[in-house]
Amino acid sequence: MSPNWRTRLIIGLAFVVGAAAIYLPALRRHVKRTAKLVQQTEEQARRELTQALSPTPTGPRVKTKLFWASGTEGPRLAAVTVELPLADDPVLRAKQVLNTLLAGPVDSDLRTLPPDAALLEFYLLPDGTGIADFSEALGTSIPSGIDSEQLAVDSITRTLEANVPQVQRLKILIHGQEVDTLAGHLDLTETFVVNTKPASAPAVKPAKAG
Repeated sequence: MSPNWRTRLIIGLAFVVGAAAIYLPALRRHVKRTAKLVQQTEEQARRELTQALSPTPTGPRVKTKLFWASGTEGPRLAAVTVELPLADDPVLRAKQVLNTLLAGPVDSDLRTLPPDAALLEFYLLPDGTGIADFSEALGTSIPSGIDSEQLAVDSITRTLEANVPQVQRLKILIHGQEVDTLAGHLDLTETFVVNTKPASAPAVKPAKAG
């Protein structure tokens, strides 16, 4: 190989290496931006699905108790009263209060549930057992530990107790499946007590004497 060709080859290789050094970081940044955009698109679709599962009623707004972290030392809950236009149907009502709980308080530090978690569906069995099916983020994004896991479940059960008296017990599923624990500690194979008092039946007016 002549010296001229050798020189040209070296210059060409140097150009390729230099171009790669400039292009590859830009490519990596582009891939990261694309992945983030896809994640945001999936998140938006999930939120739209959640909203579609919880139609907003047109009835009057009622005082609703939601339980978030108290902000004091130790894993404690505090009730926050807000006004929401809740449905009379217990299933729709449960979806509405749980979606509001998932949306979180004004102070994000008082959250009890991960911001990327979503309620996929809620069922109510005839015996008063509610079945709440959450997205996988409920288990994967919550801080692992018995205190944080217990606080999360307690915030769900106490919010249901305060607003949906028809729910007596709660079974939590993750993406339609029963799992052993929430994030490695709290047992999810059993149901949780929500309300020990039976839902009151409508009052029956005595028949008038004919």
